[in-house]
Amino acid sequence: MITARDDLRRTFDSLPAGAEAASWWGRAWVAALEGLSRDSARLGRGRAYADDGHVDAVTVTPGRIVAYVRGSRARPYRTELALTAFAPQEWDELLEDIAARPAALAALLEREIPQDLAGRLLPGAGDLVPRCSCPDVGRPPCKHAAALCYRAARLLDEDPFVLMLLRGRGERDLLDELTRRNAAHAAREQPEADGRFPGVPAREAVLRSVLPPLPAPLDAPPVGAAPAYPGEPGAPDPLALDQLASDASARAHALLTTGRDPIAGLTLWQDAVRLATAQPPTSGLAASTRALYRDLAAATGRSPGDLARAVAAWRQGGRAGLLVLEEEWDPPAGPFDRARPALLAAGLGPLRPRRNRLCGDTAQLRLGRDGLWYAYESEPGEEDWWPRGRPSPDPVTALGSRH
Repeated sequence: MITARDDLRRTFDSLPAGAEAASWWGRAWVAALEGLSRDSARLGRGRAYADDGHVDAVTVTPGRIVAYVRGSRARPYRTELALTAFAPQEWDELLEDIAARPAALAALLEREIPQDLAGRLLPGAGDLVPRCSCPDVGRPPCKHAAALCYRAARLLDEDPFVLMLLRGRGERDLLDELTRRNAAHAAREQPEADGRFPGVPAREAVLRSVLPPLPAPLDAPPVGAAPAYPGEPGAPDPLALDQLASDASARAHALLTTGRDPIAGLTLWQDAVRLATAQPPTSGLAASTRALYRDLAAATGRSPGDLARAVAAWRQGGRAGLLVLEEEWDPPAGPFDRARPALLAAGLGPLRPRRNRLCGDTAQLRLGRDGLWYAYESEPGEEDWWPRGRPSPDPVTALGSRH
């Protein structure tokens, strides 16, 4: 349960990618800080810091947004942006205005800033006050404060309730108050009948109905093995049938207990890898397992070797691990800038960067879209990479888990 106190402090460890605001209110936020500075070069360095991942976790509380920003020195700088929170009377007027107008309330519930309220919510020139522990004593903002401003704008793109929190109200408290005020407006607009509002008494609305008894359960079928006809041409393998029946039973149990289908959204190839992974890992493949791999690979247009490698990736990290095996992408520079010195310091480098991979002669690290590092190994002189170890947010830990 989220309490009112918890609702007034939010920390964002994972920030939306990029430094350019996408929404009009995000751009207005940036313009408020850029209006403080005529040094375009300093703002450009701040934008580059934001884009390269130099801004660590961001914490938002009423009246301020704080983060540590990594600059040219080893120790990061404590940087904050201050914005005046609304007084109780200002909040009362603003909430009454939003609750009285369905369009404004709907925009806010869709996580958009109502345009006609922008002048009251968004900071103007001089409203944002930057502070930083760096030695830059020039006219603010410094490049660290600028970087924080650009990253905060991306937060506002995703969730304008961050701006509401800066102005002094948490999301849960704000929505509860808007719901109460909106209901009061709706009640005042209802036509009266005989001096009373139309409705149903609460006791009558929650009265339990008497339901007829359930029918008697059907007789249980006799227990026995599923029929199999190995002598029939084209008959399915009894062991494959047994595995499919066990898998269907586990899936049905998950649906009954959690209400969620554990394999919803899987492609044919992903489901084939999942089924093959259900076989216990051993030093060699039994004849039945080899037959299963062969049939699953043929059904998906892949080779048994492709399937074996994909099974190793699934065992390493599930669906995310399989995606790391099969996808190359271009991540931001920040994770690599932190990973390569750490690996060198641990005696595990140097590794050459290539897209989302750090490559050595026999070891490789791949960065997944989930922010985890996945270790791979190959024989010397070969390009035959296989998943090894466990994924970790720390590249040194991920590479060391191979052994």
